[in-house]
Amino acid sequence: MKIVDYDLYAVPPRWLFLRVETDTGLVGWGEPVVEGRARTVRTAVEELMDTYLLGSDPLRIEDHWQTMYRGGFYRGGPVLMSAIAGVDQALWDIKGKHHDAPVHELLGGKARDRIRVYQWIGGDRPDGVADAAREKVEAGFTALKMNATSELRRIDSPKAVSRAVERLGAVREAVGDEVDIGVDFHGRVTKPMAKRLAEALSEHDPFFIEEPVLPEHNDALPEIAAHTSTPIATGERMFSRWDFKEVFEQGVVDVIQPDLSHAGGITEVNKIAAMAEAYDVALAPHCPLGPIALAACLQVDACAPNALIQEQSLDIHYNETSDVLDYLADPSVFEYDEGFVDIPDGPGLGVDIDAEVVEARAGHDDWHNPVWRHPDGSVAEW
Repeated sequence: MKIVDYDLYAVPPRWLFLRVETDTGLVGWGEPVVEGRARTVRTAVEELMDTYLLGSDPLRIEDHWQTMYRGGFYRGGPVLMSAIAGVDQALWDIKGKHHDAPVHELLGGKARDRIRVYQWIGGDRPDGVADAAREKVEAGFTALKMNATSELRRIDSPKAVSRAVERLGAVREAVGDEVDIGVDFHGRVTKPMAKRLAEALSEHDPFFIEEPVLPEHNDALPEIAAHTSTPIATGERMFSRWDFKEVFEQGVVDVIQPDLSHAGGITEVNKIAAMAEAYDVALAPHCPLGPIALAACLQVDACAPNALIQEQSLDIHYNETSDVLDYLADPSVFEYDEGFVDIPDGPGLGVDIDAEVVEARAGHDDWHNPVWRHPDGSVAEW
């Protein structure tokens, strides 16, 4: 079996899909994208496919991964690792279909039958979160996530902190203490404000605080952890096991959140999950993306004993024109029940992509995150 062709589709709201075709007619799908940099990642995927993959055996996944990563002198980073991730997902999809087995069976078999999911509430600048929380809990979700705050000054006012506490408090009051509430700092908070927020928010028992500082400031995590007993989560902007090595050795991160479309795909995240287990760290893959990325996450979740919960993008604030179920021939594969989703058991990634819908909606690659500014005109973290 050889890889003979591929196509890339930029689809709304902000996703890039990869279709890889073999000479036997088997097709694999992947989702290689950096949100807001779809054109850049498209070029990286084209270079990898044209240089290394066309004409090759798709079943030699580890060798392909090593070649894509180590074949170039410069390696790592969001663009290359996201390109590798999407190719890797598509290769696993092909391999599973070739063996008529879900990917998790090829990774050692299921450690669970389903996994808990959480639902986003609010938006980039969180608003109306209490009402949204009630609605999602009534729909059956038992875990939620919200942004902690909009942009903050490097050292902001006590009022900025109290507003964040009041928002979380309103959600806690709305849903009670049997619902988990993750709070995302989104890397938009500096170290001094992260310390103050982490301590102040703890009265409402967050499920975790996510990305309290940018990953380039991971050295500050021990100091932040000293100000709270709330679990600390991070990892969506870390792209390989070598990026995660430092936080494991620090011993202060409780939940890692590698993204299956950014951190080298199934091959790499499965290894990262195993490393995390050795450090008693939970896995909660980042996934505010599309159905292929979510399917890849669930395959790793299935066989990772330390998988805690899964992010998913249904009704997330980014999905204004299309949603995660729109591109599936059978949307019921992601049917949420009492806050859980079953692990897909179909061959490969376990989802059937509706190619006609993908082709009809392709050509949408102009999404970019907003650029926020402080009152003095300087750029703020989004």
